[in-house]
Amino acid sequence: MTKPAILVATWGDGLFAIAGDGSTQEIANQSVRGLAPDGRGGALAIVDGHSLRRRAPSGEWATVAASEFELSCCMAVRDAIYAGTDDARMLCLSHGGGVLYPIDGFDNVAGRDAWFADSAIVNGQRLGPPLGVRSVAANSNGSVLYANVHVGGIPRSMDGGRTWQPTIDINSDVHEVCAHPTDPDLVAAASAIGLCISRDAGATWTAEKEGLHAPHCSAVAFSGDDILVSASTDPFAAQGRIYRRPIRPDGNIAAVEDGLPTWTNGKVDTGCIASSGSAIAVVDRAGALYLSTEFGRAWSQSRSELPAPSSVLIC
Repeated sequence: MTKPAILVATWGDGLFAIAGDGSTQEIANQSVRGLAPDGRGGALAIVDGHSLRRRAPSGEWATVAASEFELSCCMAVRDAIYAGTDDARMLCLSHGGGVLYPIDGFDNVAGRDAWFADSAIVNGQRLGPPLGVRSVAANSNGSVLYANVHVGGIPRSMDGGRTWQPTIDINSDVHEVCAHPTDPDLVAAASAIGLCISRDAGATWTAEKEGLHAPHCSAVAFSGDDILVSASTDPFAAQGRIYRRPIRPDGNIAAVEDGLPTWTNGKVDTGCIASSGSAIAVVDRAGALYLSTEFGRAWSQSRSELPAPSSVLIC
């Protein structure tokens, strides 16, 4: 089977497009994060924190919008693009225009005054991320939006982003939220208390940790009949591991093997598991990229020592 094209964004060395045995640095010497499909066969990315750019299927990049806010993540839903920020705002660009407007309803979500930054200042330096929107997702028909706030739970909107309601307990410390590509009610989240699953579009959640070597989960994705999740002992762990859980209600969590290393070099962080059809890409903190074209039943290492990856996307 032909290997798919993979985009790997990095925290300071731009973006790499990897296809087969070759790679191209399409954006150089800049911070790139928040890779997401654009709904047109291309991709979205945040460059240097303030520029939202779109990649055409041909590989050409163009600026979609610029923002005064520090952007952290993005997604395309129908004719709109939503972006989260590092200061816990939600912005929206609709019908073109080149301007990302703050969503007032997100600023008024119930319980917002209890959100907090999972970071500390030590010797004048911040350790850990600030309060912010870490990931965003939309269900398969675009009727429900999810924003993972770190640390503030997963507010959801059922009216196109105009109003938002809290869902999961904020102390679950969620690191990524992901919606199933075809089931509009199925949502998964990687959290500090394990793998969290909702089967009613985020109204209620269950947390599972049995089968994990540690409950601190950072990345999550759906692939075929499975949920994939990464786990490590803590945010700065030297090793991590990838697990699989069937999406059926009676499924159990088990470690992914079949060619994937037992332990990754450092944790697999938010945005660093991507899936598309039968293909899955995983990149760990040390920059090792692993690829499966068989729903994770067999793996190969595609690249090693990619510089400081921030996110991955299958084109």
